[in-house]
Amino acid sequence: MQSPRVLYFRPSCGRVATPKGVSVRNYDLDFLKKFSLVILFLAVVTGGLIWLSAMLHRSVPPQESQTAIQAQLNRIAPVADVYAGSTGAALQAAAAAAAEAQAASQVAYGGTLDGGEIYGNLCAGCHTAGVAGSPTLTQADWASRIAQGRDVLYTHAIEGFTGSTGFMPARGGNPALSDEQVIASVDWMLENLQ
Repeated sequence: MQSPRVLYFRPSCGRVATPKGVSVRNYDLDFLKKFSLVILFLAVVTGGLIWLSAMLHRSVPPQESQTAIQAQLNRIAPVADVYAGSTGAALQAAAAAAAEAQAASQVAYGGTLDGGEIYGNLCAGCHTAGVAGSPTLTQADWASRIAQGRDVLYTHAIEGFTGSTGFMPARGGNPALSDEQVIASVDWMLENLQ
């Protein structure tokens, strides 16, 4: 019986030793070279396509969604409408009435004029602890303010005020309060001073 041919590997040089009579096949090396070139070509094509798509993506402006466009138009509609002539005057009056009706429907705390309820829901947050220099419900804190008169107190509460002792945000920080509600809450606080 013939002994099988064995390939020996020498780790020191990394080559395969072949016994005599075994030839190295060049077509295997040729295949590997060509396959490597194909892989390299495909990698270059892929990189080029990625670069081209990135350039095209940068050159095309992004589209705004229709929802965002409509929201912007609704936001600027009250000031961007054009009213001309008698028809425009009627449309302007209708728009003002609609805006007033919408504002009335969004009045805070159901439109109540109970100063105690408004104080409990909003004003107490600052006036109980004296936050930002706000006067607590004591005569001593309010004495100099009462001397200015109620009209000044109403104006400061409605429009806001910054003084040497602190500040008062307009409408107590709730723009949904009507003037009447602010006045009712100021009156309630003045009546309940200790």
